[in-house]
Amino acid sequence: MWLRGLALLAGMALIGAPLGREHGLAGTTVIASQGATLAQQDQAVTIMAAARMALGGQARIAAVKTFIINGRTRQVRGDNLIPTEFEIQVELPDKYSRRDEFPAQDAGPATSGFNGDRLIQIPPAPTPLARAGAPSPNPTQQEAALRARVNAARQDLARLMLGMFAGTSPNFPVVFAFIGQAEAPQGKANVVDVKGEGNFAARLFIDAQTNLPLMLTWQAAAPPPAAPVEQRIYFADYRNVEGLQFPFRIRRASGVDTTEETTFDRFRLNARIDPKRFDTGN
Repeated sequence: MWLRGLALLAGMALIGAPLGREHGLAGTTVIASQGATLAQQDQAVTIMAAARMALGGQARIAAVKTFIINGRTRQVRGDNLIPTEFEIQVELPDKYSRRDEFPAQDAGPATSGFNGDRLIQIPPAPTPLARAGAPSPNPTQQEAALRARVNAARQDLARLMLGMFAGTSPNFPVVFAFIGQAEAPQGKANVVDVKGEGNFAARLFIDAQTNLPLMLTWQAAAPPPAAPVEQRIYFADYRNVEGLQFPFRIRRASGVDTTEETTFDRFRLNARIDPKRFDTGN
């Protein structure tokens, strides 16, 4: 299965294989490219252009100003799968809101996201309590915590958009560089390095035959002395929506463990957005 092969390839691609050499693992190979950074960027431009063409073309992608997604997620918690129903509303370039409902829990809906540089969080997060012997967070620290949450939400949207559009929002520009080609028994994938503001760094795997995004990997921050844990998003089941190809299934994994499975039920493009969904409460 393609995704099983990619799971192996992801770990190899991130351990810094020497350029120009081949390294095999369980029947898979990563072939790293040689050349200057400019050459890698030029090759990435070609690869990403082909990906956008496979997804429906740059003109159709650029015409999307808003989108609404409805779907269902099952989160893995121990031996249980916790269902969540959600709706995502996005108004480009800088508004994102996700509303989650929890049918199996005695809890109300929760909304998170950002409006420009302001955080959307309903209900609001409780004020952190001071630890014994430590002062309460000062306004500067609280502001830094809010900026970190906004940045996390912006990065989460960027990861989703890389699978949908092979690009990101105009207010979250990224730089692409070709890393190499991953090879598994199921086929080959071009590996593109993605970097953006706020220490955003990921690697996008694009099917060399269909040019569709297959997987995104990145390293999650970990407290010292713990080692960083690789995070993965697998994109699958691409279907036509108004001339664009969107993934209707997404699987997230942390290390070797699946953490959640998402099914998208409906995409609506350039639909009317409810402005109340972007209310920050300020």
